[in-house]
Amino acid sequence: MDTVTIYHNPQCSTSRKTLELLRAQGITPQVIEYLRTPPERARLAALVAASGQGVRAFVRSQHRLYEELQLGAPGVSDAQLLDALAAHPELLQRPIVVTAQGTRVCRPVERVLEILPAPAAPA
Repeated sequence: MDTVTIYHNPQCSTSRKTLELLRAQGITPQVIEYLRTPPERARLAALVAASGQGVRAFVRSQHRLYEELQLGAPGVSDAQLLDALAAHPELLQRPIVVTAQGTRVCRPVERVLEILPAPAAPA
């Protein structure tokens, strides 16, 4: 089976539920606690590109730092958002799951089902 990776925050109930769902599907993912091991800016850019979504989908706009850093201000570029995510991993939306089928911010939890391999057909 291909490697499945989850960028996980154990304090987040959505992240915990997504991890539980993966395990219930028989998947043992590589778990990266991104607050302990933050992804570098280049990795963040790669995750965004692989998702097919914009950078804003990866930013926690309800976090106090989002407001403090004025990341919602007109003219804030994708590059500036990536810089903010790299400098402040607590702004990263979670969980992010990476499989061979794609990359998703799994909010709601069920979004992970979009990128899981199809179950093998019975013989």
